[in-house]
Amino acid sequence: MDYLKQYRKVTYTNLLTSGRLNTYLADIDRQAQERLEWLVEGMKQAQGITEQLKAENALEWTGRMNNIRACAMEIVNEEIIYT
Repeated sequence: MDYLKQYRKVTYTNLLTSGRLNTYLADIDRQAQERLEWLVEGMKQAQGITEQLKAENALEWTGRMNNIRACAMEIVNEEIIYT
């Protein structure tokens, strides 16, 4: 919503006045969450991050997962949030 208010004022105003803002935001949020989960799972598989790694070296697993989540979030922001 903040992005719409700041950078897409016309879209924000149109959605707000038509009563579709909450529905639009909920749909964008759902799409973003689904895409984020899909990307994280794909990246985990591609990099070989497993539950075994988590059990054997939790610190490395955490670092790699944080990196994956950050990368996936950047992709989701570019593809869904800021379009």
